[in-house]
Amino acid sequence: MLPIEKYTFGVGDRFAHQAVAQLRAFQLLADEGVDVTPVWNKSNREHTFVGSQPQSVFDAAKSAVEQLGWDKSWHVDADHIQLTTVEPFLPCSDFFTIDVADSIGKPASPDDVAAFVDRHPELVGSLQIDGMSAPLEVTKEDVLRVAEQYLLAVNEAGAIYRHIVDTKGDDNTIAEISMDETDAPQTPPELLVILAAIADEGVPVQTIAPKFTGRFNKGVDYVGDLKQFAREFNDDVSVIAHAVKTYGLPKTLKLSVHSGSDKFSLYPIIRECLQRTGAGLHLKTAGTTWLEEIIGLAEAGGDGLKLTKEIYAYALEHVDEFCAPYASVIDIDHTKLPAADTVNQWTGQRMASAIRHIQSNEHFNPHMRQLLHVSFKVAAKHGSRYTDLLKSNAAIVGGEVTKNIFERHLRPLFVG
Repeated sequence: MLPIEKYTFGVGDRFAHQAVAQLRAFQLLADEGVDVTPVWNKSNREHTFVGSQPQSVFDAAKSAVEQLGWDKSWHVDADHIQLTTVEPFLPCSDFFTIDVADSIGKPASPDDVAAFVDRHPELVGSLQIDGMSAPLEVTKEDVLRVAEQYLLAVNEAGAIYRHIVDTKGDDNTIAEISMDETDAPQTPPELLVILAAIADEGVPVQTIAPKFTGRFNKGVDYVGDLKQFAREFNDDVSVIAHAVKTYGLPKTLKLSVHSGSDKFSLYPIIRECLQRTGAGLHLKTAGTTWLEEIIGLAEAGGDGLKLTKEIYAYALEHVDEFCAPYASVIDIDHTKLPAADTVNQWTGQRMASAIRHIQSNEHFNPHMRQLLHVSFKVAAKHGSRYTDLLKSNAAIVGGEVTKNIFERHLRPLFVG
């Protein structure tokens, strides 16, 4: 396998124009003595919406690396791929987020389930795991239930992984398994059973993305019980360390937090755990950069502000259509979305203040921010009009992108 670095941070770039601005944020962090590896990610769904190809992500990242003289590691993530969508990503990706959410809950073969349970008697009982305040209490029925729910998904992950390495070779592949886009969170005992199954399947997984309790909505802060998240996150870190020792999984295996962008209330919890345990982390953002583009164009005024208002007005007219694919990761109160006529009267600063995620700002509107987060295809419809404005306003847009990643994400997560 290709070993993953201890700290990795996924950055999305919908239109492949901000790779340099994104990479500057990692340079600023490195100047403070903390190395975090950038991972450029874009899913098949996003490519479809925008009309781009996976190669464009690699090309933009490589150009940024060369332009800024970045001499540290970097990766390109084939985000949320399945067997039916992985092919175009194979030549240009080295990080593969294998999404098995659709198979979770589908029944595995009874013989396979029974064999798994018989093979792992060590999973049953009062399990003492280093770092946990209390033992995990797991019954044979618990193992059977989890195996029935997840074994088929793990088998699918194995099939996808083997297809990838048949083409790229295992020394050019980082494997992540994603289970976050499901209805129910995975508890720490369930995660342990799942990791045992992954080890049996022979997948050298290096990051795993469980679903945590609470809401991880796109582009806004976490909604949920912070104390419960802290327990889950810390227990998951302990379970992973235990599984690495018990099942021979890669020593680089670490938690991956999906839709991690803007989860500001969680960053102190995560940072404390990493500092205390020495664990690694992969945190993934996506549409945040696109929102910073909109903010920058609004502040630029003129044609940039005009287009920003047009994009919002169109998104408002198609709110149900745009929100449908993201229903599980957004919460928008339609009554709190300002009318297009109202927004048309705003200055660029007022528009930017409504979208920029500074919760103390009286004008910040999380509903408007979430709607624009999932409406990037509107900008794609404008084609060169949008991208030409990004180019002509590169300084102000890029400044917003760098500031957002460095000041609001990387520093709080890894410095404090």
